[in-house]
Amino acid sequence: MAAGAGHDHLPVHAEELFRVGPIAISNSMLMVWIVAAVIILVAQLATRNIALIPSGLQNFVEWLVESLYNFLEGILGTHLVKKTFWFFGTIFVLILFTNWFGLIPGVGTIGQFDPAGFDGDSHDTFRPFLRGGNADLNMTLAMSISFALLWFYWAISENGLVGFFKHIFAPKGKFSGIMAVMMLVVFGFVGLLELVSIIFRPVALSFRLFGNIFAGETTLETMTAITGKWYTAWLPPLPFYFMELLVGLIQALVFMLLTAVFLKLICEHSDEEGHEHH
Repeated sequence: MAAGAGHDHLPVHAEELFRVGPIAISNSMLMVWIVAAVIILVAQLATRNIALIPSGLQNFVEWLVESLYNFLEGILGTHLVKKTFWFFGTIFVLILFTNWFGLIPGVGTIGQFDPAGFDGDSHDTFRPFLRGGNADLNMTLAMSISFALLWFYWAISENGLVGFFKHIFAPKGKFSGIMAVMMLVVFGFVGLLELVSIIFRPVALSFRLFGNIFAGETTLETMTAITGKWYTAWLPPLPFYFMELLVGLIQALVFMLLTAVFLKLICEHSDEEGHEHH
């Protein structure tokens, strides 16, 4: 059934479709599973019969992976990109196609209708089967927390535990006498601010991605409902639809870039030392 006036607004939270035991399966979870399954299927098809001279799907997938690798190598350096490309490449592809799949006609507009309302909410009488995966804060927060945990692992493995804290708290440069004491206090305070920013990075990353995608879906839903006629409902959101294709790409790129830069900043000192040693 297609959505009519069932939503008087796009809910901030993803809506539950069914349960598997104690686990609630939401429409955004189902969407992410579908996207992940499609990505895995494409990867399997592209690598099923690998040829020395690629063509067709293999050529496209190799171009995508190689382009991402070279791009990240320019940011992270040769050593770090070899160690971390599996994460940054995957997160870019997952975010990009999750964003774009959320724009497929029927996502957010095909679902079940209940005049009595769901969960006691008389205003929310329509529940879509699918919802944009990144329009769910749980999804963006999960990706951000995953990166935060990996960031600590990579930062400590590259710098060592002592080097990690020195990178945050130790004065940058050489000082002596009273100036060294003053700089120790100043950089100690700066280090505390840096720790606070590190703690809040997952929150900022998740809300940035969620906010942009949720705002886009809200805009499209609002523009669709302007005419009130099903046969003309596609016309008002059309310009915004193409804009959201670009926003989906930009947001995937921004998430990947920010996480890569955060890692590079904490590992930059150890990279320089490694080059000097060689």
